[in-house]
Amino acid sequence: MRYLVTGGAGFLGSFLIEKLRARGVSDQDIFIPRSRDYDLTHESAAEKLYNDARPDVVIHLAAQVGGIGANRDNPGRYFFANITMGVNLIEQARIHKIQKFVQVGTICAYPKFTPVPFREDDLWTGYPEETNAPYGIAKKALLVMCQAYRQQYGLNAIYLLPVNLYGPRDNFDLHTSHVIPALIRKCIEAHRRHADHIEAWGTGAASREFLYVEDAAEAIALATEKYNDPDPVNLGAGREITIKDLTELVARLSNFTGKIQWDPTKPDGQPRRCLDTTRARERFGFSAQTTLEDGLRKTIAWYEKNAR
Repeated sequence: MRYLVTGGAGFLGSFLIEKLRARGVSDQDIFIPRSRDYDLTHESAAEKLYNDARPDVVIHLAAQVGGIGANRDNPGRYFFANITMGVNLIEQARIHKIQKFVQVGTICAYPKFTPVPFREDDLWTGYPEETNAPYGIAKKALLVMCQAYRQQYGLNAIYLLPVNLYGPRDNFDLHTSHVIPALIRKCIEAHRRHADHIEAWGTGAASREFLYVEDAAEAIALATEKYNDPDPVNLGAGREITIKDLTELVARLSNFTGKIQWDPTKPDGQPRRCLDTTRARERFGFSAQTTLEDGLRKTIAWYEKNAR
C-alpha cells in the first residue's frame, strides 16, 4: 500500500508519519508533498501529485488555518484554500480509483450553539461561530462531497472531526497560533523576563476541549486501518476546561506567577466545545490516552528546549 499524506511535514502530519512507520509502512511507500511543489488549490497540481505519488490511500491533513485572530483576518483566503484543496484531491481520488480517502475536518464545522457534548448528528443544526465560519463551512462541505462520491462513484471516503490539537512541534507564533501554544509562549517569555503580568484574549469564560497530537495521530491511523463508513466521526478526549482554568494551569506549569490580565475587547470564540467520542470508541476502538496536564508538561518541555 502506498500512502499520500498531505500536510505530512506539518504539526499533526509529522506524528501521523511516525504512526504509519510504527505499523510497518516503509518510507518508500509514504509520499509527503510540499506546498512549494504542489499548489493544491490548482486542479493541475492535484493531478500531477496523484501521477507522481501513485497512492492507494490518501490522508488529507493539509489546511490553511490559525487561531481566532488569523481566522478573523483571512476569512476569504481560508475558505478558498481549504475548499479547493479538498475538492481537487477528492476528484482526483475518484479519477485515479484509489482504495481509500481520509478527509480530516475541523471542530469549527459545528454550529455555534451546539448542545454539549457535540454529537456528530448535530453538525447541521445551525451556523458555525462567526469568526471561524468560512473555514469551518469549507471543511464541512468536503464531508458532503465525500458522502456524495461514495454514493455515486463508490469512493471509500471517510471524514474525521478532531477537536483542538496541541503538543510538541506546534505553531507558537502569537498571531497565527491556537490558544495553548500562544499561552505557553506568553507564560514562558514572561517568566524569563520577570514580567509581572501577561495579557489573555477575551473573558476566559469560554470552554474548550483539547486532544494531544500523538493521540490524534493514533486516532487517524486507526481510522485509516479500520473505519470504512460514511458517517463523520469525532476525535477528542471528551473533557472540557474553561479558558480561564486552562490559562492558570499553563501559568503554573510554566512557573509564571504574575497576573493574568484579560482583554474583553477580544473575542472569546465559540462559547463551549466538548465532544461526544462514543462513535470513535465503538467504530474503531479509539480512546485518548494523554491527560491534559501530562500533555501540557510535554509541550512546555519541548518549547523550552526548542524556542529561540
